[in-house]
Amino acid sequence: MDIFFQTWPWYISGFIIGMIMLILIYFGKQFGMSSNLETLCSMSGIGKKITYFNFDWKSNKWNLIVVLGAMLGGFVAVHFMSDPTNVSINPKTIEQLAALGIDAPNGKLAPDVLFGNQTFESPKSILILLIGGVLIGFGSRYAGGCTSGHAISGLSNLQLPSLKAVIGFFIGGLIMAHFVLPLIF
Repeated sequence: MDIFFQTWPWYISGFIIGMIMLILIYFGKQFGMSSNLETLCSMSGIGKKITYFNFDWKSNKWNLIVVLGAMLGGFVAVHFMSDPTNVSINPKTIEQLAALGIDAPNGKLAPDVLFGNQTFESPKSILILLIGGVLIGFGSRYAGGCTSGHAISGLSNLQLPSLKAVIGFFIGGLIMAHFVLPLIF
């Protein structure tokens, strides 16, 4: 039972993800989290006003269960299985965060100033979250899917647009981490 209460090596979790992708390919399904937003909009009945959302959402209900499982799994992992002591953060990363005025996570995986409840107390943080959410939503629709859809499902299906999107995600992440984030903080 100890295997369930510790961090899994990349080769075990990667193998499991690969097997799930093979099963999805076999059944003709494509994995992606952002497509669930379209399904939720279709469920709400907005397809009567906007033709883009006018489709049979019931054919995608399996993917909604994936999202529910991811949320439930995240809750269980954080509240019942979390052991951040087995994850070490590079000292250079801690130095770079300190240079931006962000304290080290101290026994957690992420700094509270970025991911704690105090984020919602600052108007600046709320504005950053809102702008970031709009940009992520726009970007995932513009790219035809989110990072999980392109990087996991699209690359496993050998789709060239997914490779281009993943390269764009990495370049955008590097630009954000090295140039934009220091300007914000």
